Amino acid sequence: MTLTAPRAPAVPRAVPPAPPGAARRAWRTVSPYAYLAPFFTLFVAFGLFPLLYTAFVSLYRVELQTPGDMEWRGLGNYTALLGDEYFWVSLRNTFTIGVLSTVPQLAMALGLAHLLNHRMRGRTFLRTAVLLPYATSVAAATLVFAQLFGRDFGLINYVLGLVGVDPVDWQNGTVASQIAVSTVVIWRWTGYNTLIYLAGMQSVPAELYEAAAMDGASRWRQFFHVTLPGLRPTILFTVIVSTIGATQLFGEPLLLEGSVSGGISHQYQTLGLYLYEQGWGFFHLGRAAAVAWVMFLLILVLVGLNALIVRRRSRKEAGR
Repeated sequence: MTLTAPRAPAVPRAVPPAPPGAARRAWRTVSPYAYLAPFFTLFVAFGLFPLLYTAFVSLYRVELQTPGDMEWRGLGNYTALLGDEYFWVSLRNTFTIGVLSTVPQLAMALGLAHLLNHRMRGRTFLRTAVLLPYATSVAAATLVFAQLFGRDFGLINYVLGLVGVDPVDWQNGTVASQIAVSTVVIWRWTGYNTLIYLAGMQSVPAELYEAAAMDGASRWRQFFHVTLPGLRPTILFTVIVSTIGATQLFGEPLLLEGSVSGGISHQYQTLGLYLYEQGWGFFHLGRAAAVAWVMFLLILVLVGLNALIVRRRSRKEAGR
């Protein structure tokens, strides 16, 4: 009698998964484009098409009362701008107000972010509070500042009078009115840039600060040699955004006095106000479209210069 060992139960063989069908493969290929389609659809409808149509209108003589009657002018609208004295005034005002508002704004934002990056009591509340001016309506903020900068009963002139300074005509003086407009811009956007810088500071590795402290670097040296190099991409972003915002400045100068001309002698009329005056004040839609394209090209040039300066500086530091 022969004894045989019981057979082990047969292990079922794994069946390889079936290859995906043609419909599934097609969906995997098309799905990224399907997810991006809503954005590009809205961009083409509300971004690219208005931009191209504005370029088309800028080549014609179009009046607001009769938008259907278009007369070909070619580059006539652009040459008319170059011969308009107030265009150059608005361009100069845009540059000066942009510098007066952007440089102090970013410097103050960088300092506030450096303070908020340290441990202190009420840090969360302070981080929230610095963003409140940005959440305030531009109309409400500008109207309040217009009262503060009033010539006869403004709080600013009252404080200046306490120290023996004569009242300043903030709305009619060239430099004074531009300082008033820049103050509103600084008040509204400093907190926004502060939080951006704060987020950038928190992304800097803590090991760099520890190594700098072990080498005996003070807080100021750590700020200049660790924080600022780590914030270079963030600073470039804020400079570009602030440059675009300064070029398109409209609400603050419009509401300071309520005039699209930017004062009696156009002393604080920006390119945005000049565009509005040409299109909806003088009814020249073709010329207004030309101004819009000049602003667009100016933004491209300024952003390109900023990027070029930063790239050259990074190459010099990398070559050391």
